[in-house]
Amino acid sequence: MSRPVLLPQAIRPDRPQPGAQCIELGGETMGTSWSVKVTTPPDAFDGHAVRQALEACLRDVCAQMSHWDADSVLMRFNRAEAGTWHTLAPHFQRVMRCALEAARLSDGACDPAAGHWVQRWGFGGFDRHDQPGFVLPGEAELEALAQSHPHGWQDLRWGPRGEQLLQPGGVQLDLGAIAKGFAVDLLSETLSARGFTHHLVEVGGELRGEGMKPDGQPWWVELELPSALARDADEGRFDAPVLALHGLSVATSGDYRKGMLSPDGRWLSHTIDPRTGRPVRHGLASVTVLHPQCMWADAWSTAMSVLGLDAGLDLADKLRLPAFFVSRQGDDLVPYASAQFEAMLG
Repeated sequence: MSRPVLLPQAIRPDRPQPGAQCIELGGETMGTSWSVKVTTPPDAFDGHAVRQALEACLRDVCAQMSHWDADSVLMRFNRAEAGTWHTLAPHFQRVMRCALEAARLSDGACDPAAGHWVQRWGFGGFDRHDQPGFVLPGEAELEALAQSHPHGWQDLRWGPRGEQLLQPGGVQLDLGAIAKGFAVDLLSETLSARGFTHHLVEVGGELRGEGMKPDGQPWWVELELPSALARDADEGRFDAPVLALHGLSVATSGDYRKGMLSPDGRWLSHTIDPRTGRPVRHGLASVTVLHPQCMWADAWSTAMSVLGLDAGLDLADKLRLPAFFVSRQGDDLVPYASAQFEAMLG
């Protein structure tokens, strides 16, 4: 049985150098793992120097945007007084501009100023839902929380030179929906800047592929699926798409990835709808988005996971984004694809 294959619209003409091999590096970051695969002749690759450069990138992302580190730039912004301006480093500026544009285009479904909701539901960096003493918020508390945090992404504005961001008062930034994707882009850009233009980068399941493997093939990856649908694919009941990551990134958001059981046995997704302050409950199991930049793929997969199937498909088609949805319908998992995703099938 042939499997659906997604192909990029453009293929780079350059090929790996003679004698190239696939060299792998990896480690831990952001509470997850990272890895790179580089196609290069071994004698042209200084593994120690490359690892140092990549780990410096990851430390920089964490120091600026981590919600696990109380001393990160992001956490200091969250504690700042109302009306104060904060100079952001170029990487932080880049991520915030993407996050705010995604918030605008999704009508707040992907919101960098939703940290107070994420934190109270136990999915932030502190007072986690899996720690002793955690108690789910009640309706009265959630309503009070909304009243005490009246400012959102619409109130975040840049200074005249575009380097400073205003803390309007009480805004709690959370870039968990985009920072991993940005880290993928940063590692990829760092490798390319060092001349290693054929590589695959992964951070916590988000991927970006550039160039080719030593055999001239693209970086083939399987679409991430909820376990039940993945099992159907393994047993031949579902044709799971395969992606050629050549100048492309892929990110998946799903309610099966993280969450918790409520006292009455309901599964509460870690995906919080910033517009309501509650976990999403529309039955969308997962969304996978392809984009040249992993940062954007990450943001859009989150936004569409919040929007749900119909609105998510509408947004994907409006923005001409390749997106793959898996919806829970009764006991079944049903796949749907955006028009651009369908157009990429070879």
